[in-house]
Amino acid sequence: MVKAIRIHEHGGPKALKWEEVTLADPAQGEIRVRTGAAGLNFIDVYHRAGVYPVPGLPITLGYEGAGVVEAVGPGVTDFKEGDRVAYVDPLGAYAEARNMPADRAVPLPDAIDDQTAAAMMLKGLTAQYLLRRTHRVEPGETILIHAAAGGVGLIACQWAKALGATVIGTVGTEEKADLARAHGCDHPIIYTKENFAERVREITGGKGVPVVYDSVGKSTFEGSLDCLSPLGLMVSYGNATGLVPPVDPGLLTAKGALFFTRPSLFVYMKKREDLLNASAELFDMVTSGKVNIEVNQTWALSDTAEAHAALEARKTTGSTVLLP
Repeated sequence: MVKAIRIHEHGGPKALKWEEVTLADPAQGEIRVRTGAAGLNFIDVYHRAGVYPVPGLPITLGYEGAGVVEAVGPGVTDFKEGDRVAYVDPLGAYAEARNMPADRAVPLPDAIDDQTAAAMMLKGLTAQYLLRRTHRVEPGETILIHAAAGGVGLIACQWAKALGATVIGTVGTEEKADLARAHGCDHPIIYTKENFAERVREITGGKGVPVVYDSVGKSTFEGSLDCLSPLGLMVSYGNATGLVPPVDPGLLTAKGALFFTRPSLFVYMKKREDLLNASAELFDMVTSGKVNIEVNQTWALSDTAEAHAALEARKTTGSTVLLP
């Protein structure tokens, strides 16, 4: 038996239950991972609340984690007992130990500890596909990143700056503006004090930006479109303030023949080759010092409900990890 955080129904943080679960031997193609740390992400809130319903309740939540391989199932050749691994899929990270498909884990370099890995897999791989595949950021570009002091935001700001971009970011407070600035954001905009779309136009001399990375959702969507230059790309990859309403294609035409995409990490990383390549690029950025992963909050895994409440209340910055 191991302990895990599970939900039996969708709801608020109190729906998260710390309970014992039976862990069978790893099946064909599976490994058992003893958790060193699990990551906390807004998608976990969506799963708990039912915004993104999860099948087969009760279920253990949590997408990302890191730890040590305790056992390998039949047919597994890539890993052995004692190997350090990290992962970002499937659900089940909120547990002291868990079984998972071996092809969803990646080898973890010795230079990266469990907490750092658990803090960066989902957020770091999200930054990787956003900046290198959804829109390939080039030197000299000016881009807009919403929630620049958040988990993805701090990584994306550093990474974009390392690529030679000028980074504009939105934040909610002076403290978060300072944090974003310290992580590569050239122009933090405090959206509670300024109209961010107007400010972006000022910064860019009226040109707008070629891409907006928006994880905020409903409250920033129309303003984000107003930030784009003609033929610009609106990347909506989160719903922190609610779901974006249905989009009228004519609006995109009127605002400059804009492009709109709703990407998913799990589609971008579906092929193992893509997962390995993206992870290697992320690990290189971190070990080279170009991207610094900061674990700004930790909670005991048993106190995950408190961590969820803090995340939803926007009381966290950067990355948060849960420790068994």
